[in-house]
Amino acid sequence: MIIDSHCHLDFPDFNDDRDAIIARARAAGIGGMVSICTKFADFPAILDIANTHDGIWCSVGVHPHEAEGAKGLTAENIMAETDHAKVIAIGEAGLDFYYEHSPRPEQEQVFRAHIEAARQTGLPIIIHTRDADDETVQIISEEQERGAFPGLIHCFSANRAVAETALRYGMYISFSGIVTFKNAENVRDVAKIVPHDRLLVETDAPYLSPVPVRGKRCEPAFTAHTAAFLGDFLGLSQKEIADVTTDNFFRLFPKADRADIAV
Repeated sequence: MIIDSHCHLDFPDFNDDRDAIIARARAAGIGGMVSICTKFADFPAILDIANTHDGIWCSVGVHPHEAEGAKGLTAENIMAETDHAKVIAIGEAGLDFYYEHSPRPEQEQVFRAHIEAARQTGLPIIIHTRDADDETVQIISEEQERGAFPGLIHCFSANRAVAETALRYGMYISFSGIVTFKNAENVRDVAKIVPHDRLLVETDAPYLSPVPVRGKRCEPAFTAHTAAFLGDFLGLSQKEIADVTTDNFFRLFPKADRADIAV
């Protein structure tokens, strides 16, 4: 069994065949999926998907692209939605200086609010970082020193310093299809240094389909390709990489119930 620790099942890309996508994931051995929230307005639909399917959980939070519209967001705003049984994480939140759809100060303020929510609830924060390595390292370090919080860097594509900082504070690293890309040597170099008990896998579907299905719309079933590649790269069998990443998932996300898995 494999867990897709990060996908976006509510996105319009899946409106026409969402049930079929979930069925294909089950057939591929994907026993669980986390559908990630990117803006508050979409949270009810995300929660509904999680509530109506076994083995699907969700997060609550605001993506850095949406930070300007969430200006003034507080940890309390986020925490108010975490009592739902299927809400197992905070985010995704963080910094994105590649697109800069929101001003940097607003991104930072919203990011720190999510961290405080993670600290107070004990739910892990799912961190998005792109072209903001130094700033991400600084914020994680400052906030961890103020008080520990659990979390992971999702869809890892940052530099080694980001990984080392996250690992130093007990956080996890999740690899998407990017790790299979020919030009992603830097990501594979980081994969070598991540302890096996801190690894997760994901799709970030509908984006970033892994080799050998690049160019297709990504879906949770494709987590199997990323896990197989990562296992081969790290010298682990397919069963070992599945067991390791699944055990890590339930350790990082203790609110997720193994009894809820679908396969």
